[in-house]
Order: sequence, then C-alpha cells, then structure tokens
Amino acid sequence: MTGHYVVFESVGKAVLKPFEVPRPANGEVLLENDYTVISAGTERANLMNLPNTSLKFPYHPGYSGFGRVIAIGDGVENANIGDRALAVSSGHRSHAIQKAADLIVIGDDRVGSLDAAFVVIGAMGLQGVRKLKLQLGESAMVIGLGILGVFATQFAAIDGAIPVIVSDYDEKRRDLALSLGADHAFSPDEEHLPEKIREFTGGRGADAIVEVTGSAVALQDALTFVARQGRVALLGCTRVSDANIDFYQYVHKPGVSLIGAHTFVRPERDSYPGYWTARDDHRTMLAFIAAGRLQVRPVISEIVSPERAPAIYTRLAEDKHPPLGIVFDWGKLR
Repeated sequence: MTGHYVVFESVGKAVLKPFEVPRPANGEVLLENDYTVISAGTERANLMNLPNTSLKFPYHPGYSGFGRVIAIGDGVENANIGDRALAVSSGHRSHAIQKAADLIVIGDDRVGSLDAAFVVIGAMGLQGVRKLKLQLGESAMVIGLGILGVFATQFAAIDGAIPVIVSDYDEKRRDLALSLGADHAFSPDEEHLPEKIREFTGGRGADAIVEVTGSAVALQDALTFVARQGRVALLGCTRVSDANIDFYQYVHKPGVSLIGAHTFVRPERDSYPGYWTARDDHRTMLAFIAAGRLQVRPVISEIVSPERAPAIYTRLAEDKHPPLGIVFDWGKLR
C-alpha cells in the first residue's frame, strides 16, 4: 500500500512524497490519518532554518492529528481495528505507526474527528496556562493569538481568570479571542497599553501572562504589563534573542517569575500541580471538547488537500499573518 507524507527538503521547499506503508511491529498499531494540523510557528521556523530549530534537512513537520486504527501488531490488547485515535508526533502523513502503549483512543462520539486533530497542539496551550498555577479571580493575559494562544485564552477563562486580556496585531484574531472568552483585546502597538492593562486590573498589572509569540521584544513588553510578583510563562519558542531586557528592573526587583513552558518540560508518568503528562492533558482537552466547554471549529481557517502542501508552505514562509488553523485532509488522497 502506498501512502504520502510532507517533507521539507531544503529552506523554503516543501514537497509531498509517496512511501510504502509499513506493517505495525510488535506492540504497534497503524493509523490511517484523516486530518493533521499545521503548527504555523514551529513549522515555519523549521522550514526557514531559523535558530533554535533542528537546522537540518530533510525535516518532517507535523505533530498533531487524528486517525483510525487499520492494522495491529502482535501483543496489542488495548486497541481494535476501527478505533479512533490521536495521531501524536506522527508527521503530516497519510499513515502513521504509533506505539500501542501510548495510544489515546477516542471513544466519545461527541468528539468530532476535526476537533480531535487539534488536541495535541491545543494541549500545548493548556500546559502553558497550567504552569502559571492560576488562582480563581486572578487576572491573566495572553500575548500572541496563534493556535496555541487561542487555546491558552480559552483555558485561562475556564481556569477562572478575570479579566482575560489578549494582544495580537491581527484584528480578526483579536475578535476571535473575544468570542472565545477574552474580556479585552489590544494590538501590541496601541498607545499607552501598559496603563490600559493596569486600568483593567485594578492598578496591579496582569497577575499571570502567557507569552506565545516567541519574540524577545514581546517578552520585553510582557514585563511592562505584569504585576509585581507576577508570573510569565514562556510558551512561544524564542528563535532570536533580539531585545536588550533590563532584568534587574523588570524581573529581579519586582520579583517576577519567568517560567519555561516548552511542552517538552513535562513529567513522563505522574502528573502533579502545574505539570501534567501529555496523556493527561490530551484526555483533559478531549473531555472539555466532549462537554462543549472548549471550542475548536472557530480556530479552523482552511481544510486543504495535502497535494497543496508546496503552495501552503510557500505562503507560510512569505506571509507574516498566515491563516490561523490550516488542516490537511488526507481523505482527499484516497
């Protein structure tokens, strides 16, 4: 059986290639993917070979998707043919091998296939908020409204933050965040923004901030917004440290906590306050989606055939404000 996958062959060049679909080995299952979701920030950085990426080609992008079990290796007892499951870190490909021990089967029919495809990437926004250890009634801010930022906004509201403030240059993204639970939305270049944030937070500044752009300049801004002894979770991956931050004045003196919130900083087995395993966060997201308390569909901008991958990634490389949630529909190749 022939499948297809997306690969970055060189800087700015993405191609769709065929491959022979393997059989699952002992303890493995084979998924036939329905959808995979583009993580624009991470994938663009690797496509353009930016600092703090793999810095090598070929590179296989894609880590969030949804599929169905179509083959099972020996010794597998926790999965059946036809099971719906998350495709975790499997790349943008039509078929993916997954370890059965790590498989998250989706048995709740209230979770749609498209919604499930966003769980892995959405859970990264969740863990960024979780690391802040928000208390009910604290104020929160999300800087940067890509996919992770939009989910972080929803989880800050679910977690009891009030007000929830967001910032992004894109007006459509700001409007989307307001429709999904944000109380106030600003452009980062708005005049007197630190004063406005203090006004909406009783003069304190934001108690907790999720910085999702990965821009050092945005971190510098965040340190002017945060309350004394507040917390800033660094969820966005900083590629270039191009801001001269006075850490004494903005971090040390006011007692601000900077929290590294990369998704790799997770416990492997047992969750504990502020730090949950990926599996537990994935299950949490699925539960909120099933209950109708977390919205995914408004995040989707385009659903395209993987045949369009070269053009999609050319646009991703050139457009500073690409569509928010682009989904590859692998069923279009079948």
